[in-house]
Amino acid sequence: MEEFRFYNPTRIIFGKGAIKEIGAVIVGYGYKKVLLLAGQGSIKRNTVYEQTVGSLKGSGVSWVELWGVQPNPVLSKVYEGIQVARDEKVEAILAVGGGSVIDSAKAISAGFYLSDIWDAFEGLLKIKKALPVFTILTLSATASEMNQWAVITKSDEKKKWAIGADVLFPVVSIIDPSVQRTLPWNQTVNGAIDALSHIYENYFVGTNQETSMAVLEALMRTIIYETDRLQANYDDEDARANLVWAITMAHNGIGAVGLKGGDWSAHRIEHGISAEHPEVAHGQGLAVVFPAWIKYISKYNQATFHRWARRVWSARNIDYALEKMKTKYSKWRAPLSLGELGVSEKEIRAIAKNVMRMGNLGVIKKLSRKDVEEILKLAL
Repeated sequence: MEEFRFYNPTRIIFGKGAIKEIGAVIVGYGYKKVLLLAGQGSIKRNTVYEQTVGSLKGSGVSWVELWGVQPNPVLSKVYEGIQVARDEKVEAILAVGGGSVIDSAKAISAGFYLSDIWDAFEGLLKIKKALPVFTILTLSATASEMNQWAVITKSDEKKKWAIGADVLFPVVSIIDPSVQRTLPWNQTVNGAIDALSHIYENYFVGTNQETSMAVLEALMRTIIYETDRLQANYDDEDARANLVWAITMAHNGIGAVGLKGGDWSAHRIEHGISAEHPEVAHGQGLAVVFPAWIKYISKYNQATFHRWARRVWSARNIDYALEKMKTKYSKWRAPLSLGELGVSEKEIRAIAKNVMRMGNLGVIKKLSRKDVEEILKLAL
């Protein structure tokens, strides 16, 4: 077992009707004015907005609103949020939405104190201070509600890069699984595949980290099982609640301890795809990349990949597990090829070049641009 340091200060309030607590929670931490950050307007159609502002008003919290955060969130909206936060002298940020909204809130919270937040993405400085972030989760996928990471795209340079810092952990996140019942099926699937992919990045570097690996195996089986239950009955509240919590657990750090920080090369490859094709949802891209990545990388840690095949898919070998995985994704109506994402073979070289712009790639195997190209060819 590797030595590790674990820290996660985020408080979770989970359950039906929990949104009504947000006003009292914010006041309890001493804040009176927040920036309410949101996406494209779905929270006004599913009662989340009404519940949120009702709670803020009832607790005496004032707020200013900023709308328009898009999937695969962009730096220009972050800059806009920073300016609004400064002009309005807010004390905290309340992100109401999914991972894109929460990631944008984290970038705004850190950028509030910096001359240019993108310098942190470029690795030119470390984030040491940030406005406190509170979240109301409406789409489970990234676990940004309970981790310190944020991914933002600089559109003009096609850079989809990440930041992370202890000060970016949300203070409190409210998770009411019932509000996700109105999500389209494909968004639920994208979230489940995103969560499985977070687990893969950590799990596959494992060798003798039995406790962490067993936790991750249980989460993988749970995500698969509960997604199947929701496909059979989309109104199953128990299945939804279990899936939502498993997705948060998949990337809140608890299952990653002792696993060397994970590999994350498949995520980098997907970022290269969606930086070039921002219309591609992150979960869709990962559904295409990961089977190809596993096929290419599994020989470099065969014992762990065989363990995954047996314990997660009840498969006799890695190839059979991959087939079962792809069959499951297909049953969930997820894409399985680059062509289904609208990505052609002639784009592979440019995507691979984009992927390598951040430097070293891969832990299980150090990957070159040629390796990335071969993985993408397997995904055609």
